[in-house]
Amino acid sequence: MNRVSTGGSYSAVLTNIMAAQQSQTDAGDRVATQKNGTNLKDYARNAEILTSMRAVDTRLQGYTDNNARLVDKLTTQDFALNQVASSADSVRQTIADALASGRGDTLMQDLQGFFGNAVEGLNARYGGKYLFAGGQIDTQPVSAQIMADLTNGQPISSFFHNDTYTVDAKVDDSTTVKTGLLADGLGTDLLTSFQTIQTFQQSGAGPFNGILTDAQKTFLEGQLSSWSTLHQNLVNNAARNGMVQTRVDNVQKDLTNRVTSIKGMIGGITDADMTKAASDLQQAQLAVQAAAQVFVTLKDTSLLNFIK
Repeated sequence: MNRVSTGGSYSAVLTNIMAAQQSQTDAGDRVATQKNGTNLKDYARNAEILTSMRAVDTRLQGYTDNNARLVDKLTTQDFALNQVASSADSVRQTIADALASGRGDTLMQDLQGFFGNAVEGLNARYGGKYLFAGGQIDTQPVSAQIMADLTNGQPISSFFHNDTYTVDAKVDDSTTVKTGLLADGLGTDLLTSFQTIQTFQQSGAGPFNGILTDAQKTFLEGQLSSWSTLHQNLVNNAARNGMVQTRVDNVQKDLTNRVTSIKGMIGGITDADMTKAASDLQQAQLAVQAAAQVFVTLKDTSLLNFIK
């Protein structure tokens, strides 16, 4: 036989009110945050799986962020390489035009402009750091300013100040690409060819300042094939850079898909079912109201009322 008492009834009702309030709080949190919990213990048996998936997500997101910066760098590098290659092609075309017209009035002025463009490309920067300087990212890799600098008695190598360090980038767990190019590797033949022209300009057979002499024509004809080969080599470097760009782009697309997939899997565990959460909140609110009403009713049916 169970004993009925006012104290016992109050205790039972208060327990129900507290339980209903807790259910209301839990449901309210799920509606507000749209998550099933705020820490790993809220996910019970899924906590270990969730931890592993979040670790994978963090790693993939790290690759994605790094690759985004790498794509920007490769794009800048592509522009610089094409600028250098375009300068070489412009030299070849200008020499061909001079031979066609038989005059070299502005030949050296034009070549000086192309020389400046080529050096500017070799000294290109990304994020304030020189692209083709190897590890010497704060040191300008090419110091020659004008073509006359090349004939001051110094070897061509003295105008390059990069080291031998080339950058390798890990773009995902299994793929590493070489993104670094060096100024001396790109520009030694280029500056040597400019030096050859400047040396001829300063020799007894020069300068180019009017109708081309037979010696000047012969010299320039010999330069055409050299500059064509030089231009093609520079184009090949730009093409290799483009291949790396394409590879990184493809990896980036794959990473984006994997990140989306893993986030979906994480969301399947952590994201609340909003329809169910809203329904649970409504039920919890009704439960609190019902428990409160029982408390009020119990107050009015106290044994003290019967004693009176």
